[in-house]
Amino acid sequence: MIHATLKQLSQQLADKQVSAVELATEYLQRIDALNPQLNAFITVDRDKTLLEAAAADARRAAGTAGLLTGAPIAHKDIFCQQGWKTSCGSKMLDNFISPYDAHVIEQCRAAGLVTLGRANMDEFAMGSSNENSYYGAVKNPWDLAAIPGGSSGGSAAAVAARLAPVATATDTGGSIRQPASHCGVTGIKPTYGVVSRFGMVAYASSLDQGGVMAQTAEDCALMLNVIAGFDERDSTSLERAKEDYSRELDKPLAGLRVGLPREYFADGLAADVGRIIDNAVSELKKLGAEVVEVSLPNTQLSIPAYYVIAPAEASANLSRFDGVRYGHRASEYKDLVDMYEKSRAEGFGSEVKRRIMVGTYVLSHGYYDAYYIKAQKIRRLIADDFKAAFAGCDVILGPVAPTAAFNLGEKSGDPVQMYLSDIYTLSVNLAGLPAMSVPAGFSDNGRPVGLQIIGNYFAEAKMLNVAHQFQQVTDWHSKVPPLPEVAMSGI
Repeated sequence: MIHATLKQLSQQLADKQVSAVELATEYLQRIDALNPQLNAFITVDRDKTLLEAAAADARRAAGTAGLLTGAPIAHKDIFCQQGWKTSCGSKMLDNFISPYDAHVIEQCRAAGLVTLGRANMDEFAMGSSNENSYYGAVKNPWDLAAIPGGSSGGSAAAVAARLAPVATATDTGGSIRQPASHCGVTGIKPTYGVVSRFGMVAYASSLDQGGVMAQTAEDCALMLNVIAGFDERDSTSLERAKEDYSRELDKPLAGLRVGLPREYFADGLAADVGRIIDNAVSELKKLGAEVVEVSLPNTQLSIPAYYVIAPAEASANLSRFDGVRYGHRASEYKDLVDMYEKSRAEGFGSEVKRRIMVGTYVLSHGYYDAYYIKAQKIRRLIADDFKAAFAGCDVILGPVAPTAAFNLGEKSGDPVQMYLSDIYTLSVNLAGLPAMSVPAGFSDNGRPVGLQIIGNYFAEAKMLNVAHQFQQVTDWHSKVPPLPEVAMSGI
């Protein structure tokens, strides 16, 4: 049962082969058994989950169910969810119980999806390894010595380990694609503005975008149908007609023009990762795709531009966490200023403090023009690179990261080396484009590697088509980590 895709579980629920309560119980049992070693979930509340499952079964019985009613889901702990702790992986919000639902959560509730728990993450989504969580590092299900990727590492690990069939996630600079690649699952970040950011705790507002992870591209399409859509409460939400993201899944790839950026296959790309991407491209060529070379000349500038813009926005967004209204407050302080200082010093971890300091510096008098404005100009150049590339191709393919997952602790002492692991993902966020990661093979040391598919604006259906067709002729997405067997209830 736990190896079934979201589409298969939906059919089983519709055919009454299993109830939502039975399904939720099965996943909760697996979470109880495996989460202590994986640390994929921050919060699990069995009673809340089973109440949601019972309500889903009632909807099925009444004939008012939707396609996914009763299907289980894990939510990244960055989406506010009424009645659940929403911590963002931080001590600062360790005591925060959300009084309302994020738009993404509302859409999932309306669809009848059942919450299994709140997935672990890098603190305030700041990190590439999921080692920055106040609740401890998440472990990669394929190798417990490896990072799962960040910041949505809990979501990726949960789906990979079959603790959940699908999970919500967010992507500011690669935080869906990178952990999806490292954990061997499918993850998609849609065009900026397609999924509302209302109730999604902000890191960098012009870069953050919600998305999903699942076993297959088809499951991702079904979930995008649920969470995408206009929301007037988010000023950056795009007012567009609803679309069916699964509409092109079965379309043949004959005539598809695939762009390979020369900058993605230069020095720095591990040989085993390069071979895996080459093999994936060969599979697409067999399906009728035509390969063309493109250039994204400003790729190398994406790291300095991102690490000016994102911390600048973070320093502003995180200024609200001051110990006054909600969140952590220091127990002892002399006056108001002392309370601010101690509450923030105690509540934030080292990586968050580092980015707040960088962001405050680049926004300060005398440095705003030298750093922040210049980074925004580079951002425009990067977007123009993609515009020129898409004039000659339909999608762009490449690696998600230069290497497979590295070991826990390997780069935690060198922030620059950690930041360099995002070289292939950051430019997509700076341009606001959609992109996804699809399982494509395993590195020489047996760790998963993903193929990155980048689309033009609003080309999610085309990306999903490419991914789905790839998954029809490969089985990387169906591989399961070698975790201990868990005795199930025998559904």
